[in-house]
Amino acid sequence: MTYTSPLLRLLDERGYIHQATDAAALDALASKQVVPGYIGFDATAPSLHVGSLVQIMLLRRLQQAGHKPIVLMGGGTTKVGDPSGKDESRKLLTSDGIQANIASIRQVFERYLTFGDGPTDAVMVDNDAWLSQLGYVELLRDVGPHFTINRMLTFDSVKLRLEREQPLTFLEFNYMILQAYDFRELALHHGCRLQMGGSDQWGNIVNGIELTRRMESTEVFGLTTPLLTTADGAKMGKTAAGAVWLNDDALPAYDFWQYWRNADDRDVGRFLRLFTDLPLDEIARLEALGGSEINAAKIVLANEVTTICRSREAAAEANATANSTFRKNDVTVSLTGLELAASIGTAAPSNLPVLAMPADGISVVDALVGLGFAASRGEAKRLIAGGGARLDGASITDESAHIRGGTERRLSAGKKKHGIIRPT
Repeated sequence: MTYTSPLLRLLDERGYIHQATDAAALDALASKQVVPGYIGFDATAPSLHVGSLVQIMLLRRLQQAGHKPIVLMGGGTTKVGDPSGKDESRKLLTSDGIQANIASIRQVFERYLTFGDGPTDAVMVDNDAWLSQLGYVELLRDVGPHFTINRMLTFDSVKLRLEREQPLTFLEFNYMILQAYDFRELALHHGCRLQMGGSDQWGNIVNGIELTRRMESTEVFGLTTPLLTTADGAKMGKTAAGAVWLNDDALPAYDFWQYWRNADDRDVGRFLRLFTDLPLDEIARLEALGGSEINAAKIVLANEVTTICRSREAAAEANATANSTFRKNDVTVSLTGLELAASIGTAAPSNLPVLAMPADGISVVDALVGLGFAASRGEAKRLIAGGGARLDGASITDESAHIRGGTERRLSAGKKKHGIIRPT
């Protein structure tokens, strides 16, 4: 549909909208008043990772369009555990541990949002403030009648766990009720009219909308973003070395920068729209770059995302470090374009990235970094330790190994990444 409000036009143009409960009514509301909207984040670790970045950017877009972001930290629901997409119960944390995680996570939100007391300033609230005060009998009496076991069993978060014959505790089964209660509480005390989240949260969002309407007779709305995976089907924010954390102390800025620099060519335009503030016409220009020139767009992507999440200085330093790393030991791979290698045998593809090998050889760690298969030496070592690196088809077990000789060698990381080490 064609939207009239700056908010939904912005979200639509940049690819954030998957589903909305009543898009026309939400569009009309956003055209005439400030709409407070929230997204919930559980505090299971001291940092969120890149998998949460679409939702963080969604709150940023909400504020950019003149509306009020509410960051809901799940101090209460973290004690329960969201069963969505999980095969097993989450480890329960202490109250002190959860609060420490929330304080750490807030640092990232302060880079993406403007907090304050103004009508469109962001606020951060903790659902432990009301969930921990709920009496069990009170919850059963006032909220329980609005949920049926029949319907709760139809939600994917429950069905998938049961189909896999994985235990689903009564504690986790209550998560959807508590999340629905959050929307009612925020609508009642913070004027919240919109809940947003990933597409896997659709059922929980609809529950909250229905509960709020029934208990408070207030019209509220829901909006979800598409499930985000990389072009090769991988889950966003996961690498061979683990999660791509947002906090400075959880992942070095260089590794964070390299994650975006190593994006698949097919993801560049989409990532620029979702994760940067670049104008759409500039993104269209970068997205249209062909061949090796697309690497220039990847550098822009890495610099822009790192600037917002870390700082402009951190982005510039990471960019400079990357250039220095690729020059080290006479490694002649260019960040702005890799030459294409000739085939190795009849079955080898002809578009493999090439790394020049110095006369005295190159370590497998430097080669993995040089080909872009690892964002750092540490990640390369972890890849080797995990059995994910191979030389000419043979598994590499020694992280101190060197590649030498006068013939081309084929280096692989996982099943899909292959490159050529070519003698100079």
